[in-house]
Amino acid sequence: MFSRLVLSRSYHSSKGVFGYRPRPPSSYQGVSAQVLEQRQRNSNAYRWIEAYRNHGHRMATINPVPFGDTSTTAPRELDPARYGLASGDRIDAGGLLSVAAPSAVGELEALLRTLYCGSCSIELAHIESEEEREWLIERYERLLTERPLTDADRRDIAELMLKSQAFDNFLAIKFPTVKRYGGEGAESMLAFYRELFRCAVEVAGLRNIVIGMPHRGKLNVLTILFGTRPAKIFRKLKGYPEFPPDAKAMCDIASHFHTSTDISWKGGSFHLNMIHNPSHLEAVNPVSMGKARAKQLALRDGPYASSGQEAGARSQALNVQVHGDAAFPGQGINQECLMMAEVPHFEVEGTIHLIVNNQVGFTTPADRGRSTRYVSDLAKSIMAPIVHVNADDPEALTYVTQLAVEYRQRFGKDFFIDLNCFRRWGHNELDDPTVTNPLLYEAIHGRPSIPDAYAQRLIERGILDQPDVEAMSKSHQNVLMAELQAYEQYEPERSYFQQQWSGLEQPGNEVTTWNTGLDYRLLDHIGRASVTYPEDFSIHPHVKKTHVDGRLKRLSEGQRIDWATAEALAIGSLMYQGYNVRLSGEDIGRGTFAHRHAMLVDQRTNEIYIPLNDLTGGGPGSGQLELANSILSEEAVLGFEYGMAIDNPSTLVLWEAQFGDFFNGAQIIIDTFLVSGESECVSPLI
Repeated sequence: MFSRLVLSRSYHSSKGVFGYRPRPPSSYQGVSAQVLEQRQRNSNAYRWIEAYRNHGHRMATINPVPFGDTSTTAPRELDPARYGLASGDRIDAGGLLSVAAPSAVGELEALLRTLYCGSCSIELAHIESEEEREWLIERYERLLTERPLTDADRRDIAELMLKSQAFDNFLAIKFPTVKRYGGEGAESMLAFYRELFRCAVEVAGLRNIVIGMPHRGKLNVLTILFGTRPAKIFRKLKGYPEFPPDAKAMCDIASHFHTSTDISWKGGSFHLNMIHNPSHLEAVNPVSMGKARAKQLALRDGPYASSGQEAGARSQALNVQVHGDAAFPGQGINQECLMMAEVPHFEVEGTIHLIVNNQVGFTTPADRGRSTRYVSDLAKSIMAPIVHVNADDPEALTYVTQLAVEYRQRFGKDFFIDLNCFRRWGHNELDDPTVTNPLLYEAIHGRPSIPDAYAQRLIERGILDQPDVEAMSKSHQNVLMAELQAYEQYEPERSYFQQQWSGLEQPGNEVTTWNTGLDYRLLDHIGRASVTYPEDFSIHPHVKKTHVDGRLKRLSEGQRIDWATAEALAIGSLMYQGYNVRLSGEDIGRGTFAHRHAMLVDQRTNEIYIPLNDLTGGGPGSGQLELANSILSEEAVLGFEYGMAIDNPSTLVLWEAQFGDFFNGAQIIIDTFLVSGESECVSPLI
């Protein structure tokens, strides 16, 4: 009930406005009477099972490189004796678990430990919604026990990880002094992307995936899964530019590379954007959110869906964010992004988050990098599900990725995967991590690599043999060698100003002037439309007197046009010509100084009305005004707006700093995207 109350007062419009579509009421009817009766009849057993669901993660074997004192004391809540149960007792577990369960307590305990204390475990006790908890429990338990991977799937996963390892080994030999920020220790992320792509086609029917990702393992996924030619990477590492000669760009380092490409995947396809990222960790996240939302605007689905579209239908554009374990809890921009996740005009209908948890920052161990048990604990602020996965088990990661996509499709909310892995070398390959973390790196250097360990398990199961493994690695090494030999002949492709941006070009050296004037009669029409409201609308008397009547008087006299009126004329004239306008910032609807009143609030119903969205005369292609009252944030909000701006030339995106010097709260976005984006990466991208 509490979550329903929160949603019911979350915005001024129960009917929706441009860019905000109220979620349909849930059809969830609660736990069935039959299941409730079963839980009541076996209440002690049910409480014990629930204890595993809520506390099992605390003793899960999710660390691939344990060191020091690795003894684990089981939480007292997991002791069956606490619930009056003994190992030899027999119970009826029907209705208590989502999968077939043994009746003997000892055997049931073994199943519970497999589900909740193995190589992956879920956290959901912090989620208020019973509907979400019940759904998550059922899907999690069923996926881990009932969705078998085929041997072909396992070979495919092994090959992807072996390719990643071969790529890092190749760079270590051919470019030994280059900081490549390799994926060694985190190769399982290839299994994440593989399953994400499968689900994009087979589960969600996605048309766009927008990814924000930092440096770790980026070159690996770009060249192995995202279609970037290794020759482009090698050319850059040799010191050559990544753009054609006619591009006006200063270029950037390879670990900041981006891509915009069509991905074909087993009978389906979608467009993938990986956003250019700066060295400022996590700064790319709100940019990826904004670009994903812009894709939703282009598709006219999700928050921009028309009233005739199916209620609850999820957007075909998905946002994915990859985080580092030190940066995710350490950088405040992540809290800002999470606080935007379900805010009208900023929601993207659920982001899938992958935390690549190296368990160490540059040199900083976990207990110096945060004040919480888990790197993912920040996600609990929005009641997002969290699953912790051991990187040694890419198959579990595959199941969990499917769960993440299914959850997003059903609930339109964020989902977190905490991939517990390691970093085989230092922060970069030239740094010696043993100076500050000797015991951790003794454990890392004393174990086989993630790909080798997984391949060996498949060999033991008869799914692969050693010649298969060697052939997979050798084949990719041959590809890389051919690409290295071809780097001098490789001509960088023009990856910018394509598709919807094809009508634009970089500015020339000459100064150009444009006639921006409009007929006065049209301006008068727009100005009057900006303060016109329905007859049954109950306007605030002070707003009526000072804003509406005042504007009409100034328009009639043709003089003393104030700032807000001029702004309305400028915005309205663009809308009249078919351009959408988005105005974002703190309190922008009314205006900080009570000057704008671009949205009016009905004094009886609390509903909002945006006069310019009923502007007439512009034809069927008239634009729309989206007023995005933001959370009290500058950095993440400006990053979000930048992401929206670089996707569509037919939308004017405006961000207003509430007071003159408030822009400096967004300084990182200004420095790394607005000021340098075009010179570094020739944004925008398609």
